Amino acid sequence: MARVLFLGGLGRSGTTLVERLLGELPGVCALGEVVHLWQRDLRDDERCGCGAKFSACGFWRRVGALAFNGWHNVDVDRVHYLRDAVERTRHIPRLATAVEAPEEVHEYAEYYSRIYSAAHEVSGARIVVDSSKHSALAHVLRWSGDLDLRVVHVVRDARGVAYSWTKTVDRPETDGTQQMTRYSPGRSALLWNAHNAAFGLLARRGVAVRRIRYEEFVTDPRAALAGIATFAGLDVGPADLDFVHDGQADLKVGHSAAGNPMRFTVGRLALRRDDSWVSALPPRQRRLVGAVCGPMLRAYGYPLNPSPALEVAR
Repeated sequence: MARVLFLGGLGRSGTTLVERLLGELPGVCALGEVVHLWQRDLRDDERCGCGAKFSACGFWRRVGALAFNGWHNVDVDRVHYLRDAVERTRHIPRLATAVEAPEEVHEYAEYYSRIYSAAHEVSGARIVVDSSKHSALAHVLRWSGDLDLRVVHVVRDARGVAYSWTKTVDRPETDGTQQMTRYSPGRSALLWNAHNAAFGLLARRGVAVRRIRYEEFVTDPRAALAGIATFAGLDVGPADLDFVHDGQADLKVGHSAAGNPMRFTVGRLALRRDDSWVSALPPRQRRLVGAVCGPMLRAYGYPLNPSPALEVAR
C-alpha cells in the first residue's frame, strides 16, 4: 500500500514550494500535480520537471510501464469522462456523505493509485507526494482502499492568493506558448472559501489532515518540514534538513509532472515571504476579498486589517 502525501489548497498558496522542499527529504518522491498528467503530459507531452519531454523522461516511462504496461494503454478519454463525472467541487457533498461511493469513483481513484504505487516502487521512496491541490480529488482518493492517504492542507492569506491570481505567468513547459490561468479577485475569493472548506470537511470524514500556513512555512521552513515529516510517518534528523539554510534552499532535479514554474528550479532558491499584495492589491479589491473570506480568514488566524508595518517582499 503506497503512502501518499496529498498537498491540498487553492492554487497560488505555496504548494509547489512545499512540494519542492519535501522532495529533498530522504525517502520522499515528489510527483507534482498528477491531476494534470492525463492532458498535459500524456496528450500534450509537456516537459517534466527534469526538463525532458514527458515521453522522454526515464522516470515516468518506468512508472507508466509498471502502472499500465505502458502509457499507451491508458484511455485518456475515459479518464477525462470520469473526472467530469466525479471530480468536481459540486460533487464534494455527495462524496463526503455517501455510505458507499459509486463505481465510477473507485475506477477514477484506481488510475491514481496505480501511478502512486508504481512511483513508490520505481523511486524506492517511502512516501510519494502529489501536489494536485484539488479538494474534490482528495475526496475521491479517500475512497481508495489501496492508499495510505495523508493530506497537508496549505493555506495562504486569501488576499495574497487573490493578488497572485491576477499576475501574468508564463508556463515554461509549453516553450512559451501558454500562460497560467488568471482569476479576478472576486472569483479567487469564492474559490478560496470553497476549497479550504472542503479540506475541513475531509478531516471530519476521518482522513488525516494537517493544516499549515504558507506564511509560517516560509518563515521557519526547517521546523515546518520536520513537522510534516512526523505527520507523514517519516523520520528525519537535523542533517536531513541541511539543504535549507540562511533563507534559502538547495534543490536537485525533480520529476514533477505539472505545476508552478518553480518546479524547474535547480540549485539555490531564495525563501522569502511574499506579502507584496499589501501594497500591490488595490484597496477596493482587498476589501472585497476580505469581506468574502472574512470568517475563514479569522478562523485561520489572519488579521482582517494587516499592520502597516508588515514587511513587503518585492
